[in-house]
Amino acid sequence: MTKTEFVDKVVAESGLSKKQSDEAVKAVLKVLTDAMAAGDKVSFPGFGSFEVRERAAREGKNPRTGESVQIAACKVPAFKAGKSLKDAVNG
Repeated sequence: MTKTEFVDKVVAESGLSKKQSDEAVKAVLKVLTDAMAAGDKVSFPGFGSFEVRERAAREGKNPRTGESVQIAACKVPAFKAGKSLKDAVNG
């Protein structure tokens, strides 16, 4: 599903105009992004939670040459699905 299709679904569910729905989706994504960039965890009970996880530095291999390369530590966004979402997906 693309963002446009998602916005169309929000229009159908909420009764808001397409422009209002698009602005609402953009606002939710911005708030979620800003919160995670600040290191906060965002939870939606039953749906799931978004958080930032630390990934340690590690050694990898260049698949073309087989040469060892050092991969730097970094932070990655993560999502953990809640029970209601898991149940809905599994029918």
